[in-house]
Amino acid sequence: MVYFKDETHCAYFAVSKDGYNFIDLNGGKPIFDGKLLAEQKGVRDPHITRGPDGGFYLAMTDLHIAGQRAGFRTNRWERPEERYGWGNNRAIVLMKSFDLIHWTHANIRVDKAFPELGDIDCAWAPETVYDEQAGRMMVYFTIRYNNRTANLYWSYTDDAFTRLETTPKKIPNINGIDGDITRVGDKFHLFYVADAKIRHAVSDKINEGYQAEERRIDPNTVPTEAPNLFKRLGTDRWVLMYDVYGARPNNMGFSETSDFVTFKDIGRFNEGVMKGRNFNRPKHGAVTYLTTDELRAIAGYWKVALD
Repeated sequence: MVYFKDETHCAYFAVSKDGYNFIDLNGGKPIFDGKLLAEQKGVRDPHITRGPDGGFYLAMTDLHIAGQRAGFRTNRWERPEERYGWGNNRAIVLMKSFDLIHWTHANIRVDKAFPELGDIDCAWAPETVYDEQAGRMMVYFTIRYNNRTANLYWSYTDDAFTRLETTPKKIPNINGIDGDITRVGDKFHLFYVADAKIRHAVSDKINEGYQAEERRIDPNTVPTEAPNLFKRLGTDRWVLMYDVYGARPNNMGFSETSDFVTFKDIGRFNEGVMKGRNFNRPKHGAVTYLTTDELRAIAGYWKVALD
């Protein structure tokens, strides 16, 4: 699992043998220092997935929401808030590894790479998925215009995961942010956020044709964001994780499903069956899969006992 914290604007790793009990790899300290990775000296919204080449693809938002207080800039935001709104960040961070230890790193200014997109407010919450039909890794993320209109856009990357190679296109008919796409059988399930609630849509295609449900999927009454879907290996159950940022204190929440119709609330970290050891208050995270050998190797590298 990757996640971040508002206090540090850095990225963290935690691992699990069973998908229930997670152990932080660095004792609750960052794995990646946002000051070293990002144009704005902070990272948020990390997402990790595996590609067909066996590589780990890590994507993050380039943003420090307290950059002025931290001494990284003279203004609250880079550009006037009254015109460009909260954050007004325009870069994303792309990293790739085959062992979770050695990483490549690229910082992509979306507006500079694609001036045809016009004067975007900001870009955030990038995620990566393999498009089998195209045979390419696809990054999708939120772009906002005019301080009010935010939608999901997608682009293909190069094999090295150092740049976006196609002009980002909007995913039609989805009026939301923080998208998470997973192939389940012959369908693509998109979880996203609208009105600070987790929503669900399904399509036969990876980046178009989604039919959205009207209902709220997560069981919360406070604001939520950052859905991420992962499967419990060896079972027919899928876990939907989300950031319950409206809770005090904030926490990750979880629901399980087998049919994507009914979702069982299984609580939050350390308030139900999901446990987090030696870390707390994770934000906007994602889960991917390791082999047993990979799990042992990364735990050994960070000197973490799995039992």
